[in-house]
Amino acid sequence: MKVSKAQAAQNRQDILEAAARLYREHGLAGVGVAEVTRGAGLTHGGLYRHFESKDALVREACARAFDWSPGLQEDEDQGDGLAARVRAYLSPRHRDNPGEGCPVAALAADVARAGGELSAVFAQGAERNITRFARAIGGLGEDEAPSAAQRAEAIATLGAMVGALVLARATAAADPALSDEILETVRTHLTAPQPGRQAGKL
Repeated sequence: MKVSKAQAAQNRQDILEAAARLYREHGLAGVGVAEVTRGAGLTHGGLYRHFESKDALVREACARAFDWSPGLQEDEDQGDGLAARVRAYLSPRHRDNPGEGCPVAALAADVARAGGELSAVFAQGAERNITRFARAIGGLGEDEAPSAAQRAEAIATLGAMVGALVLARATAAADPALSDEILETVRTHLTAPQPGRQAGKL
């Protein structure tokens, strides 16, 4: 049965959403086309009507994953601004749900091995995140350019956040207490008052 253009567009979006989630959960090598289409509630054969290859799907799904941001759950009293986003990022909830979280912490090692066009997708996503954090650190608007110092602090902050999350995930199964300690230690360090930092929002 022929589907409408609107339904075809929705099917494509469903595939991208499922792929972005599954790749973050299981890694790029741990997910096949069948799992992606099943996750989207579609049949295996339909995927190649929307994407010319699995590599094309991977690139678009990874780009889609960068639409994620460390949002706050309604039942969490995290406060406002940059510190709140750091606390949300370095939380047990984020650690335990990689499929709904940061693509860098979940997929950076896979992307480094893949290189090429996929690395370019990640570089663009990382650049957006750096700029967004730098603006938050400086309390800047969307059209304002961060200073070199704000950009440097954003890179250091993001690097610490990603590294802590990766370590916390890697140790969670064998030593939950250590995993929690890693999150808490880096969270506390990054949210301590810093001279010159504005109460900006991501």
